[in-house]
Amino acid sequence: MSEPVLELTGIEKTYNTGQPNEIAVLRGVDLVLQPGEVVALVAPSGSGKSTLLHIAGLLDTADAGSVKIGGQEMTGLSDRRRTTARRQDVGFVYQFHHLLPEFTAQENVILPQLANGTAPRAAQDRARALLDSVGVAERADHRPAALSGGEQQRVAFCRALANAPRLLLADEPTGNLDPATSDRVFDALMTLVRDTGLSALIATHNLDLAARMDRQLRMEDGRLTA
Repeated sequence: MSEPVLELTGIEKTYNTGQPNEIAVLRGVDLVLQPGEVVALVAPSGSGKSTLLHIAGLLDTADAGSVKIGGQEMTGLSDRRRTTARRQDVGFVYQFHHLLPEFTAQENVILPQLANGTAPRAAQDRARALLDSVGVAERADHRPAALSGGEQQRVAFCRALANAPRLLLADEPTGNLDPATSDRVFDALMTLVRDTGLSALIATHNLDLAARMDRQLRMEDGRLTA
């Protein structure tokens, strides 16, 4: 049996707000994400889901517990090695696209590839292919300000997958869109995920979207339940 793409064991995280009482956000979270699996993380705002995604994606560190990506232990790595692992193995999508406004859609997808050492021509070809796969290839030479909200988010999906990561983490990726656009954009995301065969952990408030994934997890009181 192949190694899990993501394995979280006993993840704990507490924030000290300066008040007498600390806030325990994560209380021993366990999670295993298998290759090709798409899992919904259903949780209200303030429940710790963003913190969990940041720890899983090596943007934050846990107070206790283990993070493995592709069977490799990530806990205790140097900042440099964490950055390398994050750039090569993890793609992120957020509620707001965070595209670089001075660059075109295609350039936004090319840049992370260049940072990862991809040759310019190969990076351009991959960017075009990704943009075409989500139906925005004809908008490749437009800057973000000239794109609709749904188009911007689809470009953000392509940027997240530019370096062919094994793991996609998405935090309310359609939460800033109207229902009709949200549905179309989510379809584009799922097509990308299924076609590339990567694993994904997607946080969403939308129960209809969650029901279309392989399984659903709910965060309650700092723990995950099915």
